[in-house]
Amino acid sequence: MQSLINLNLVKNFITNNHTKDEEDNISYQPVKYRWSHGATDLHLGDGLLVYSLIQFIRAKVCVCIGTGGGFIPRLMTQSRHDLWEQGIFEGNPSNEWGDIGTTIVIDAANGVGGFTDWIEENSFLRQHFAPQVIIETSERAYYDYFVRQDIKIDYLHIDGDHSYEGVKKDFELYSQIMSENGIITIHDTDQSYHNTFLIPDTQKTDFAKFDGPAKFIEELKNNSKYNLVNLKNFITFTHKTTSTGLTVVTKNKI
Repeated sequence: MQSLINLNLVKNFITNNHTKDEEDNISYQPVKYRWSHGATDLHLGDGLLVYSLIQFIRAKVCVCIGTGGGFIPRLMTQSRHDLWEQGIFEGNPSNEWGDIGTTIVIDAANGVGGFTDWIEENSFLRQHFAPQVIIETSERAYYDYFVRQDIKIDYLHIDGDHSYEGVKKDFELYSQIMSENGIITIHDTDQSYHNTFLIPDTQKTDFAKFDGPAKFIEELKNNSKYNLVNLKNFITFTHKTTSTGLTVVTKNKI
């Protein structure tokens, strides 16, 4: 039986960067931080949930705050393109601001919370998926890009500043400009994963600042304005890569 998922596409473009030598031999380089999504060469991990949510709500404007290797932005663009291939979106299939919408990446690229490898225009992410890239803090991008242009977001993925204050600020700002049926996902929300993750002594001080997503979710679950679904698969298979946790947030219309 064939897989519903094109595993060659997954390996060649979503979970890896790849290069070819003069004899067309392919060399694969795993996408930076894909492990935090529970992804491997052939497995999308929680990225499959991101892809499916965009498919389900037929999201056109997709925004990713923070991304070390561009794993989630790839899925955003792929999902929008597939909606066109499936006949859901019609018209001009241009990746950016055609009739199938746009993927926008916001990252200060300052090394805080992780290092980016897609800043150069010839990077694998930008060559193959052509997202709009904003190299700036999420706060400034909010006011000087989204608010000024009155842009509404259909799908938002928060994975930038992992301090409690940073996650809270991103949520409080960007939740104001979501479309009516918009969905927000927040990454790294599994406190159990965080508590049991082994860290070298030299990195412990920095890593202690990264439990903001889990702390913020604990606070947000008491807010009646929102519905939360916490998705975790940590130690489901102890010998396999698992997600660091993904929380889906929708606005309560009641």
